[in-house]
Amino acid sequence: MWTQAANDFGKELNEKSGGAHSVSVFPAQQLGNEAQMVQQLQTGALDMAFLTIAEISNRVPDFGALYAPYLVDNIDQAAALLRSETATGMLNQLPGAVGVVGIGYGMAGMRQVLSRDAVDGPAELQGKKLRITPFEPIRDFYTALGSAPTPLPLPGVYDALANGQVDAIDMDFDSILILKFYERAENLLISNHMMFPMVGVVSGRVWRELGDEDRALIQTTMKAHLDSVIDRFQAQEKDQEQQLRQLDITIKEAGRADFADAIETWEGTWSQKAGALQDLRKAAAEIKGS
Repeated sequence: MWTQAANDFGKELNEKSGGAHSVSVFPAQQLGNEAQMVQQLQTGALDMAFLTIAEISNRVPDFGALYAPYLVDNIDQAAALLRSETATGMLNQLPGAVGVVGIGYGMAGMRQVLSRDAVDGPAELQGKKLRITPFEPIRDFYTALGSAPTPLPLPGVYDALANGQVDAIDMDFDSILILKFYERAENLLISNHMMFPMVGVVSGRVWRELGDEDRALIQTTMKAHLDSVIDRFQAQEKDQEQQLRQLDITIKEAGRADFADAIETWEGTWSQKAGALQDLRKAAAEIKGS
């Protein structure tokens, strides 16, 4: 879905600029991993990117707070928080800290746990090798649960489940369905324990070379397509959950109380690292109460 949005953005930018700007899209880590792509953005070798917050949070710990467990309870709250002044204001840190200009957020679906063996709750994840996206907030969460978080590129996940390289995965409904991970792991723990934001950025070096008109055009066009990603994930989340419930797999559910000890441990670590955590919790509470 992120790739589709990037292609649609490129097409619209080309049309609106009268052909002055064209965009080539390179999905599936064709340009390297995210750390390498951030370096390319910093040098101007790469003009723009849609990135998970993973590498950004490695460089600006405040962004790790967006992965706070149970910061939000569902995808609608996640969408509202990513569009809040609190979250969008964090983008102002990116030019000075990373050398990129943050345009806006997208997302993937809420995180769930899919496992090879039956799992009734978080306690049964202790000692399990669990595939994660390789960055600190998610690693710290599963370490607090007593799991063995195992970074692994997405293309290798299906085979890793099949051969037992990992016991479980942290994943959203969308990827579980599209990549058919349920064929190799037939136990789904629906927890909605974490949202998974994405950020659209432009190289600071490239941005400085653009005129005000081009900046405005890129900003408004990219932001619209980032918003469309959020809209699409919101629209499909409930339907995809129902699709999974109709499959021949075992489904259990867990909530915030089940993860209470791990959340406390995570908060103890990240409240010291990410000054934005308290503000995001406050903004999230206001969304939940509205």
